[in-house]
Amino acid sequence: MTLQSPHQEPSPRPSTLAVFTEWAAGRHPDQPALRFRDADGGWASVSYAELRDTVRRTARGLLALGIRTGDRVAILAETRPEWTYAHFACLAAGAVVVPVYPTAGDEEAAWVLADSGAKAVICEGPAEAARVEGLRGKLPALDHVLLMTGQTGQKGATGAPEGSAVPPAGLADRAEAVSLPDLLARAEAVGPDDDAELVYTSGTTGLPKGCRLTHGNMGAVQDATLHLIEGAPGDRTYLYLPLAHLLAQLIQFSTLLYGGELCYFGGRIEDVVGELAEAQPTHLPSVPRLFEKVYSVVRSLAEAKEGGGERFDAAVAVGVLAAEGRLPAERRAEYEAADASLFQLVRAAFGGRLRWALTGGAPIDPTVLDFLRACGIRVFEGYGMTESAGVISLNHPGAVRYGTVGRPVQGCEVRIADDDEVLARGPMIFPGYHANAHGTAEALDAEGWLHTGDLGALDADGYLTITGRKKDLIITSAGKNLTPSHVELAIERSRFVSHAVMVGDRRPYPVALITVDGQETAGRGPEEVRALVREAVDAANAQVSRPARIRDFVVLPQDFSVESGELTPTLKVRRRVVIERYAAEIEGLYG
Repeated sequence: MTLQSPHQEPSPRPSTLAVFTEWAAGRHPDQPALRFRDADGGWASVSYAELRDTVRRTARGLLALGIRTGDRVAILAETRPEWTYAHFACLAAGAVVVPVYPTAGDEEAAWVLADSGAKAVICEGPAEAARVEGLRGKLPALDHVLLMTGQTGQKGATGAPEGSAVPPAGLADRAEAVSLPDLLARAEAVGPDDDAELVYTSGTTGLPKGCRLTHGNMGAVQDATLHLIEGAPGDRTYLYLPLAHLLAQLIQFSTLLYGGELCYFGGRIEDVVGELAEAQPTHLPSVPRLFEKVYSVVRSLAEAKEGGGERFDAAVAVGVLAAEGRLPAERRAEYEAADASLFQLVRAAFGGRLRWALTGGAPIDPTVLDFLRACGIRVFEGYGMTESAGVISLNHPGAVRYGTVGRPVQGCEVRIADDDEVLARGPMIFPGYHANAHGTAEALDAEGWLHTGDLGALDADGYLTITGRKKDLIITSAGKNLTPSHVELAIERSRFVSHAVMVGDRRPYPVALITVDGQETAGRGPEEVRALVREAVDAANAQVSRPARIRDFVVLPQDFSVESGELTPTLKVRRRVVIERYAAEIEGLYG
């Protein structure tokens, strides 16, 4: 089955990302564009006109450094306003942006910078700059290491406080060497077929591959999605996801296209839930873990009271009826009581203004989605990959089917191959991998179809469901084909479980490696924790076929993390790393 979304007129947008801030400032000059913590811990903002001016000065400084059209410039930093300034400045200068995750190890960072041929790296601070300097012997193309803020010890350092709308250190004093007309001419010369970014996949196996994404690819995603997002000037998007990841960048583009305000989180990742109430966003992009954590905490509090679990389930059930417009009149009082005692509190925890939330990158438990929509918070699940410029399909207010990842977006064709692999084709599909003809040939066939590596199905109404990854398929020694994600997600529905990894390829039966949520299991002994995990495994086994049932499991002594290399920066489990690291535990399960 092949499905193509019906054609719609493209949304107005700049011709390329190189002129993005010029275009946006021309439409919303005095509207707040960026909101962030100032040096005193309060909130400060930057207007669209100020954003444009900072991007201009930064880009002129890059040109003065000798950055030419097509040169690669890497950005190594956490999500912060300076990331946005550097991002748009590189694009305006005609450069190709190479995002680097701050959590990347030295081997991965060196590979990305060397393989891309980055000529300059813009770093968050001295620690990141020192890391790059330590790798310089492996980076023959690297000419410049720049700091976003603070003193560099080099001529041109700004010493500006964090959050100021200033160019990265080392560029401010160089800007006057290049005229504004020269910069604008450079930006306007960039075309849709020119590369905008070289984004390295945070793959779960092997070194990442550099995906070439053109200005046209990124523009096609803007055309396909902007009309699906309910946004207007005055709306606010809370951004805590890493801007090194394409989803965060796409949200950045969309917010600024409709004149909204980007609000950057100001603390540790553990502080996100607490800061949402203060930031009061209308839009929230997130990975499933944030929503699952909120659900887990609320349910845990409810179950702490006698009969609280049953009352919680009843409240969610009546809330879902209301969300679907099927609430009987005789249950109106029941819903209003649940709203006053539970739903309003959850909405307030998200800031009280949240209208639109997006999740992707990993499947989300339908139970969590039901809870949130019962509370009046709509979470839309989407699907895409770096090779598709981030988007293939999307649920949205005009067309949503929970349990799916939505219909293909405008201009994108989706087909299910004979082996159930999801194939996609359209103007958002990348032209290929950098310096990797073999990888490109594997990903793109002669007809332009992107072979995603994901398994899926299209229903009669064109909604796409992702059922697993081809490379993760487990074939037992008895020849049974098992998709791990079904069982893993079912186990992870327990609030006590953080991750589950199913193992069993060429083995007689499947087993699992499991990590637990430290907060939920605090104060509990090993036997009690194992009993709670056993309940989760038993509940999951009851939902799947006999060959897919977990026969045994081990509770690992610590959770997976990005820093340990067991998770990607987007919190996907690096299955190969985990299986290799815990080989002895796996053998013990089969022994």
